[in-house]
Amino acid sequence: MKVEDLNKAKIPVVKINKKLEEFKGKVLFPDKLELANKMLEKVALPKVETLK
Repeated sequence: MKVEDLNKAKIPVVKINKKLEEFKGKVLFPDKLELANKMLEKVALPKVETLK
């Protein structure tokens, strides 16, 4: 494919590196994950107002 064809394409062309498979299922930043989970426990969802 030429660059012009890629620029006109509606669907993005993405090449995924196979080396990334070794990280599948691993937690890379456990301290940040723990902090995010604690923050999510404290946050309440916004109230949904129904239209009458």
